[in-house]
Amino acid sequence: MLNQHAFSTNQIDEADQSRVHVYRLLARLLREPADAALLAALGQMTGDDSELGQAITVLADAAAATSMAACRDEYNVLFIGLGRGILTPFGSYYLTGFMHEKPLARLRDDMRPLGIARSDDVKDPEDHVAALMEMMAGLIDGSFGAIQPVSAQRAFFDAHVASWTPHFFKDLEGCASADFYKSVGRIGRLFMAIEQEAFEM
Repeated sequence: MLNQHAFSTNQIDEADQSRVHVYRLLARLLREPADAALLAALGQMTGDDSELGQAITVLADAAAATSMAACRDEYNVLFIGLGRGILTPFGSYYLTGFMHEKPLARLRDDMRPLGIARSDDVKDPEDHVAALMEMMAGLIDGSFGAIQPVSAQRAFFDAHVASWTPHFFKDLEGCASADFYKSVGRIGRLFMAIEQEAFEM
């Protein structure tokens, strides 16, 4: 979804690598429906005893209990629909009620100096939730050219992620039409709260 540079994960510690993994997992699950290989891999995951770890175990169980076709249908109902899905996973829409509004312009302004650019083959605006999850991962591991300090990560998170994604993930977790994606919403909600708390320390 975004243009990325070659990078080495050896430059970040284990805690940051774990953050990258969660951001990239959320990005992949929200970018497009899970295929059979991803569902199989998710079904093998095990979480620890933390609340987030338990949510990962719930996701693994949900992945094992669903099919690629069911996942695709659920994704389409939630995010695509006939004209629009039940949820609209874009920052501008969540913040203003309309697409392509000022929050998107502000995001683009902040992306440029960080070396972040949308891939030419992507049609969605950059404020899609999956793109923002990818951006956060890239700021942490340097896949946009440089590992960003915590201060830069926090500024971007506060401006473009914390402003609306916790509401989106809560809506996804509570959506009556969600089955597999309820667990995705739960992980997102919990992880956004963990990130918010960590940045405030």
